[in-house]
Amino acid sequence: MDLLKTLVDKGLRRELPTRDEALAVLATSDDDLLDVVAAAGRVRRHWFGRRVKLNYLVNLKSGLCPEDCSYCSQRLGSKAGILKYTWLKPDEASRAAAAGLAGGAKRVCLVASGRGPTDRDVERVSDTIKAIKDENRDVEVCACLGLLSDGQAERLRAAGADAYNHNLNTSEGTYGAITTTHTYADRVDTVHKAHAAGLSACSGLIAGMGERDEDLVDVVYALRELDPDSVPVNFLIPFEGTPLAKEWNLTPQRCLRILAMVRFVCPDVEVRIAGGREVHLRSMQPLALHLANSVFLGDYLTSEGQAGRADLEMIADAGFEVEGADEVTLPEHRAAAGGYGFHEGGGCGSRASGEAGRGSASEGGGCGSHTGGGVCGSHDGGGRGSHEGGGACGSRDDSGVRDSAPAPRPADARTDLVAVRRRGAGTDLAPNA
Repeated sequence: MDLLKTLVDKGLRRELPTRDEALAVLATSDDDLLDVVAAAGRVRRHWFGRRVKLNYLVNLKSGLCPEDCSYCSQRLGSKAGILKYTWLKPDEASRAAAAGLAGGAKRVCLVASGRGPTDRDVERVSDTIKAIKDENRDVEVCACLGLLSDGQAERLRAAGADAYNHNLNTSEGTYGAITTTHTYADRVDTVHKAHAAGLSACSGLIAGMGERDEDLVDVVYALRELDPDSVPVNFLIPFEGTPLAKEWNLTPQRCLRILAMVRFVCPDVEVRIAGGREVHLRSMQPLALHLANSVFLGDYLTSEGQAGRADLEMIADAGFEVEGADEVTLPEHRAAAGGYGFHEGGGCGSRASGEAGRGSASEGGGCGSHTGGGVCGSHDGGGRGSHEGGGACGSRDDSGVRDSAPAPRPADARTDLVAVRRRGAGTDLAPNA
């Protein structure tokens, strides 16, 4: 297929595909799916070999968030039966992190629900970072605390944080239909704050919220423009008790096409399979390793994931290897730039690529992007249409911005796979790491 040859050639050169090419990936048929995976897999192996980076989430503070993100089990008004607890003490968080590190995790992601941290919260997290690094000197620590005020990113960096996660989640054009308590521009601003402080930026998306293909391409192009070092791809977990509980718009094949499109648009960044992979990819998870070079190990924030041992067996059986603590994740040209900020030479977010991502606003604040159901850094799952308690992608019927019909519910929707987390951080039960 000429399209795939063109995309592979561009990926090996770190050249931005056209929007039509990105859309064409999402529109490929199931008959062509293995060819799409093989093509994107060539790009993935060129930049990352057969290494898989393992990450581990620690939910420092769960539930009771004042934001109204429709996809989130921790949102304002959520009736999801999730764990709710206030801040873990540094030694509790360190013990929780140790479980993931023992399983081979290289990065620990410290997440807390809420709009954004107070200065006292930054002190708490700084103490937690120190406690973790005192026990594990080489571990990477990523913080995900929501909206950052001026100076807070610098304080986290001084405390030893290596990265900061704040997801865009969806396109600028559909963002207001999902969340009303903050804006898309707020999120963009927080990513800029992380960059400016010297933190490695981590920012991704949630798929399955009823968005159109154009919306997915919009948000991935905006991410390339922001130039994060890692891009987590979350698949909506439709939690009961949230406005989007009935939104089952994904199939395993759709998920693979989305991951392939992300890899082609951002060829040289850490693409991470995040929340919802067990629910939506299911038995096709090993194929996704040919597209992404990073996964979360074990459980998520408020939902249970695949057993950590099963993750490790899956990686080995698929012919991949866990990335070691002494290995550099990013390709040489990005690592040489420190892994931070905007990279010269046409990296994923290079302004020299010729076609800027649409909708990349550059001012605003930010909201906690903490996943309720297991989305990396973003409260939880999302949806479409005109649901009570919060709209979703594709439903701006009074503005004419979006008016697409709801996606059909897949016949194989697995509601039985959505499980609330009852173990690990904040409980007396051992984690699933």
